Amino acid sequence: MIKRISMIALAFILALNIGSASSVKAAENNNEDSINEKFGLPIVVLGGSLNDSQKAEVRELLGVTNPEMVEEVTVTGEDLVRYIEGEDRNARMYSSAKITREEEGKGLVIERVTPENITEVTDTMYANALLTAGIENATVEVASPIKVSGHSALTGIYKAYEVSGETLDTARLEVANDELNLATDLVNEEGIEQEKVSELLAEIKQQIADQKPASREEIEAIIEEQLNNLNINLSAEDRQRLTDLFEQMRNLNINFDNVQEQLGQLSNTIQEKLSEVVDNEGFWQGVKDFFQGIMDAISGVFGGSEDESTN
Repeated sequence: MIKRISMIALAFILALNIGSASSVKAAENNNEDSINEKFGLPIVVLGGSLNDSQKAEVRELLGVTNPEMVEEVTVTGEDLVRYIEGEDRNARMYSSAKITREEEGKGLVIERVTPENITEVTDTMYANALLTAGIENATVEVASPIKVSGHSALTGIYKAYEVSGETLDTARLEVANDELNLATDLVNEEGIEQEKVSELLAEIKQQIADQKPASREEIEAIIEEQLNNLNINLSAEDRQRLTDLFEQMRNLNINFDNVQEQLGQLSNTIQEKLSEVVDNEGFWQGVKDFFQGIMDAISGVFGGSEDESTN
């Protein structure tokens, strides 16, 4: 009995120590009250279709605890038609985002805070489209309180950059929007895995950077080669859409070398996060075993006299 009480006491002390260490760590990592004087406050863009309670939920999801430490704007269908020709000004806008600009060389870090609610657009699809649009070196967090495709977040990110004083090329914005629509269509209509679509787009860009095609025919050849390499079969219509997309990019003189460098940085960031999860599995199993030990000791004290006499 005394032995088990001692175990509970020790467990309680260790639990307090863990809590104290966590509090100190949280305090060390809390930079929300620090203003980046070079880039300004992070910008939170809320979908215009959200109601007040949903907006509050999104702020919490995006880690906004002090409203004065972010710049908040709302994106609506009016913004959509201003950036993208031919879109519907009555579009429903629920996807929201927090954009934190970073130093040169940081690359794009994309995180869907609510991946269960962003049903069609993946992190790498966002990265591909944003780089096409000319957006680099930023941490972008995307969230929605309800299930949505995720397309409207792109418009919100464009608006965040406009608010921050950046001038974006509307032609590139439209091509980036076309790219995102094509990516999700290939998943939904052709049944291709999401990440395989992202890989296809990235590989085509890489080959364009390497080969610098001077004609539409050369772009068609690159697309055909990458489709074969990845064992992807597309309809004639979707092959045409791919060719049209990359022909537009070629005509805009987008620096594909720079795009690929940023995509490589994004890939490394994702791999690092995956590695951290694997490394932490042992730690969290230890925590689980630790608290299970506490519960077992408490159960022994209050309900196990026979077991104690046997041992």
